[in-house]
Amino acid sequence: MRRSVFILAMVLSLKTIAQDDHLRRMETVYPIMDSIFAQQAAEKHFPGLSYGLVVDGKLVHTFNMGETEIGAHVPVTRNSAFRIASMTKSFTAMAILRLRDEGKLKLDDPVSKYIPEMKGVKPLTKDAPEVTVRHLLMHGAGFPEDNPWGDRQMAKDDASMLAMIRKGISFSNSPGITYEYSNMGFAMLGYIIRKVSGIYYADYIKKFILLPLGMTHTELEIDRVPKKDLAHGYRWLDGKWVEQPMLHDGTYGAMGGMITTMEDFSKYVAFHLSAWPPSDAVETGPVKRSSVREMHFPWNNSGFNPNFKYASGRACPTVTAYCYGLRWMRDCEDRVLIGHTGGLPGFGSNWNILPAYGIGIISFINLTYAPAAAMNLRALDTLIRTADLKPRALEPSKILQQRRDELMRVLPDWNNAEASGIFAENFFLDYFPDALRKEAKPMFDNIGKVVKVHPVVPENDLRGEFIVEGERGKLAVRFTLTPENPPLIQEYHIRSLDR
Repeated sequence: MRRSVFILAMVLSLKTIAQDDHLRRMETVYPIMDSIFAQQAAEKHFPGLSYGLVVDGKLVHTFNMGETEIGAHVPVTRNSAFRIASMTKSFTAMAILRLRDEGKLKLDDPVSKYIPEMKGVKPLTKDAPEVTVRHLLMHGAGFPEDNPWGDRQMAKDDASMLAMIRKGISFSNSPGITYEYSNMGFAMLGYIIRKVSGIYYADYIKKFILLPLGMTHTELEIDRVPKKDLAHGYRWLDGKWVEQPMLHDGTYGAMGGMITTMEDFSKYVAFHLSAWPPSDAVETGPVKRSSVREMHFPWNNSGFNPNFKYASGRACPTVTAYCYGLRWMRDCEDRVLIGHTGGLPGFGSNWNILPAYGIGIISFINLTYAPAAAMNLRALDTLIRTADLKPRALEPSKILQQRRDELMRVLPDWNNAEASGIFAENFFLDYFPDALRKEAKPMFDNIGKVVKVHPVVPENDLRGEFIVEGERGKLAVRFTLTPENPPLIQEYHIRSLDR
């Protein structure tokens, strides 16, 4: 017992040392990241800027500059409240999933179940399917892209939206076949939250998402934000800042009305990061971690850019998709980013997480459509490359480690392999002992005496690869297990690493 406690303490200590080294290497890059934002702020005439970095669930670094209100000389801080525009959409999506998890709606329900006025809407073609809740979540309803029209609808009430629907909606595509960004679709989701829960969408989000996360300084109505904290929005016109009107909350606020602080929003980002990797940890969030991961899934392909380049000039093709209220991108280096941009008259914002790295970045700017996304992406790329960060390694499952050990007992001669009980029924129909022996024996002879069998590097819980290290070389052994219980080896490959 004492030995087990000692080993556990040693493992935790080594993990803490690794985390501290991880943070120290990142800290050396913070000044470079700060300069990226400061340079853009000067060139693009940002009145005020706040950005922050979330690592392992904590807001570890912030950088603030400029003013929340021109002429009032109120400096931007981590507690300044910025309107975050379409970054609001993921909160609306999360509320919908919470209602789904409670059994109060289904994602494949037709929208007309909750908005009866939709029954009278003429589809684009006679064979078009009904618009569903899921279509709205992933911008697949066939509604036309509605920026910047949607930006000006913020304060309209339910009656105005329903009147517009009764009059008829113009479709650009049949539902369910393509991606096209729709603010109107998220306004409908806000209305559905009200119809299903009996609570106004903003009150529902506050009660069931914001407050449980400790986001006590986040609002959807500007009149509820302390004036001393509120960032005013501006355009840069004819060499000067021109203040933009801020609309009050209304039905369309569900697509872009939220006002929050860096301190508050970092808690939301930390919650999204906590969903990765899947674990047996106790659920502590306003929605299940599995529902958060469902939000992160790339449901609706939105683009492929073979000519994408990072700010450094490095070419790196990307694939993008829309999730549920979130954007998704995978680059040529297999890095996955999840988040959203926000843009309204007077404001530009963005947040992104890299689940595999445990890192999130947030930026708020009080200038119309400021290029927050480009700055965040550049800063993250700079951080990863300069600090030489690596994605978190997946821990090998017990069964992968067990099958590795058992496989090594039959290699390289494959004696009694068929009687070992570790191979699936297909294995010796697809692989033949004589051929396996003829392949493996010379390879093991070439590397000499085996001095180390390395841990399995897992691709997932049932597939992985390990290195066999000999006195004169190395081999890689890759295997895949079946879905049976217990899982058996169904596929195997061996190759030399010294060619």
